[in-house]
Amino acid sequence: MNKGNYTAITEFFLVGFSHYPGLLLALYVLCLLMYLVILLGNSMLIIVSILDPRLHNPMYFFLGNLSFLDICYTTSTVPQLLIIVMSERKSISFLGCAMQMVISLGLGSTECILLAVMAFDRYVAICNPLRYTIIMSKRLCAQMASWTWITGFLISLMQTLLALINPFCGNVIDYLSCEILALLKLTCGDISLNVFIITIGSFIVLIPPLLLILFSYIFIISTILKISSSEGRKKAFSTCSAHLTVVILFYGSALFMYMKPKSKDTKTSDELIGMSYGVITPMLNPIIYSLRNKEVKGAVQKFLIRSKYFKRM
Repeated sequence: MNKGNYTAITEFFLVGFSHYPGLLLALYVLCLLMYLVILLGNSMLIIVSILDPRLHNPMYFFLGNLSFLDICYTTSTVPQLLIIVMSERKSISFLGCAMQMVISLGLGSTECILLAVMAFDRYVAICNPLRYTIIMSKRLCAQMASWTWITGFLISLMQTLLALINPFCGNVIDYLSCEILALLKLTCGDISLNVFIITIGSFIVLIPPLLLILFSYIFIISTILKISSSEGRKKAFSTCSAHLTVVILFYGSALFMYMKPKSKDTKTSDELIGMSYGVITPMLNPIIYSLRNKEVKGAVQKFLIRSKYFKRM
């Protein structure tokens, strides 16, 4: 491509999965169903955590943040994806693409840090149970949640602005959404600064939080193994198993997406992993927390019974 041949871009064309036209209808139905499950499941978690007094503690405060984040994250990409998949003109405006990148990248970065905060909460609850309510005060929880969101969006804003000020030699993105790595393949100029900033940003939101999670669970497991009764060990681990499952799903796909060596062409495997990172994990989060947490399961059942009662009135 001629690096001097570039013009002002007003829109982008998203052509991910275009080489598999027979799969587009199936992709549309699958994404629509998963999006509805995400909205229903995460909304229910938020509602029961507000209505049930037993869930008014730091663990469920952060879980409510995670559910709200997952709703926002998928809403920033899935509705546009559904339009793109079924439309003949698979385009998105420059401003729309910029907004999608800022929001989705910001929320993805926020979730990385939020999962680490949730691991710290479980560490304090299990390793320092007598001081849990003192350490994890409402003020500290609010501050930790606020800085989690602020940090995620500051990193996202910096990466997005640096990506969009580059000159573009084309406007066809080989992806289903405005993903920053796919967008950078269209630039004509030197992207070494972008690569450096993305690498640093990915390191900040992936590695330190992951290390915090790792060390938290080393202390948690060590403490659980010291509990004399098997019932006590089972109860202690049950409060962490849902979070640990979500961490493995989320960080597994995130590390694959942003820390692996970059290739020139977008592979189908990259798009599938991107879908897992952006849609499947948010869909599974409320299911995992409902199945592996007795308090959440009980609160959901109580909410459903109450809803049926009011319908009969």
